[in-house]
Amino acid sequence: MKSLYVEGDSFFHRLPPRPKLILLLVASLALFLTRSPLLLGLAAGAAALLYSSLGIGWRQSRIRLRPILLTIAIVALATLVLNSMEEGIAVLLRLTTLMLLAAAVSATVPIGDFINEVTLAARPLERLGLVKASDIGLSVGLVIRFVPEVDSRFQQLRQAHQARGLKVRATTMIVPLIIQTLKSADEIAAAIDARGIRGQRQARNSEDSR
Repeated sequence: MKSLYVEGDSFFHRLPPRPKLILLLVASLALFLTRSPLLLGLAAGAAALLYSSLGIGWRQSRIRLRPILLTIAIVALATLVLNSMEEGIAVLLRLTTLMLLAAAVSATVPIGDFINEVTLAARPLERLGLVKASDIGLSVGLVIRFVPEVDSRFQQLRQAHQARGLKVRATTMIVPLIIQTLKSADEIAAAIDARGIRGQRQARNSEDSR
């Protein structure tokens, strides 16, 4: 399976995972407190500089960000049509900034560290009896892990269609993509249960809390 994590030696790579996740959380909240195009534009520029400092490269960045950029463009265009140009620009800048920050975090935080931090953050909720922290961390980690895998399967289906001379359409792609993704999810869930990973994490968390 592919991974969103990219090896590197940039400043953001060397920063511990927790400050990066806190930065993403604070930025996500702050961006929705303003509608100023100037402030949002400055934030988008800063996020672009941060992402470019990772050394991922233009080609790889285009592959990683293109699907999300297309979605953001559609949402911004719809907002512009239904509301106003100012609101459409604000949505475009806000979502672009969030995308770049999230991409920078996911590219510099290994999935294991991501799971550990989410599990730690969910422990207060576990003490209240609301959730199991280890399951929350594992679930979030698997979602992030599956993002590049789903994109890879989409590209494989598209290439298969083109090789057979078939026109690539969403109606003919979505069903096999969902089936393949659900099948992989079932296989991973079965492997997790067979190895007792969730039980091991829960036992480890219980020992740590004592």
